[in-house]
Amino acid sequence: MIIEERIVSTFCELARIDSPSGEEKELALLVSSKLEKLGFNVTRDSYGNVVASEGRDKTILLSAHLDTVEPGRNVNPLVSDGRIYTDGSTILGGDCKSGIAIILECLESMKEDGTKRQGVEIVFSCDEELGLLGAKNLDFSKLFSKEAIVFDGEGPVTQITSGSPTYLAFDIELTGRAAHAGVEPENGISAIKMAAEIIVQLQLGRLDVDTTMNIGNISGGSVRNAVPEYAAFSGEIRSHNIEALAKVQAYLLNVLQDTRNRYQDAVITESFNTEFEAYSVDPQESIVTKVIDSMIGEGLTPDLAVSGGGTDANVFRSQGINAVVLGVADHNAHTVREHIMINELMDAARFCETILRA
Repeated sequence: MIIEERIVSTFCELARIDSPSGEEKELALLVSSKLEKLGFNVTRDSYGNVVASEGRDKTILLSAHLDTVEPGRNVNPLVSDGRIYTDGSTILGGDCKSGIAIILECLESMKEDGTKRQGVEIVFSCDEELGLLGAKNLDFSKLFSKEAIVFDGEGPVTQITSGSPTYLAFDIELTGRAAHAGVEPENGISAIKMAAEIIVQLQLGRLDVDTTMNIGNISGGSVRNAVPEYAAFSGEIRSHNIEALAKVQAYLLNVLQDTRNRYQDAVITESFNTEFEAYSVDPQESIVTKVIDSMIGEGLTPDLAVSGGGTDANVFRSQGINAVVLGVADHNAHTVREHIMINELMDAARFCETILRA
């Protein structure tokens, strides 16, 4: 049976291990050891992803990711009043260590009880937070599952992601001309001023029901008394509507060109990269109907809703694996206010058992 003390203990053990993106090795070794004790054949691929199998037919893929965002070092999980949280100096790491804990508890419980279940493949990926890099570097020829459950959503397990947007990242670099700010400012071209003029022309935040735009990083200049020669900023456009995304990208390109026309001695360069492609879940897909029916059978109320984020499911679906993303009891992810509701964590582990029995 699913045991509250054990799943909370497992999560806290995982949370105490530093695993910011690119530094997942220690956590990967721990979860590999736990999976081997559960009878799985475990490997780490060339990218560092943990891949586990049982050598059985008709498997389902269970997945979560190993990495966390900053500030995620020296996490000290606290447990009180039905919640797991921190002292506010770090994130908790429920995104996505609660997903790992759910999968491990489910498998431990079913082994302990001798419960018959279907075969399972497992992927615990690296660098998910950097643009799904671990999943992008998986060798899919070694996976046999055609359906997957990705435990990486916000909120209770009943929160089912019905769609995810296309994510377009961009980086802009501006080179002007340095000059002494007090002696000859008129001979300089301020890269920071150019960047500011571009950014104020952009509509940021939610542009429409499908589309968002954000500038997430800006840098430039060297010293207080010099006209800054260099500046750079980076951002993103996300949309469930590819035409809307293209229009926003075109508007940004027009703003950049207009700036070039006004500062002809400056150099402005841009680069774009599609980090992941949009998908929309068909409610009639086999994995979706299984999930919904299993939730209803457990007395839970499923809630399908589109997400503005991406997960490894975006990559799995592009590789022909019908993946569905479920909540992992995590709230306020990527903030120091992050917390896990223990009753929701238990519901997720029980649901995982139910779906494997089905």
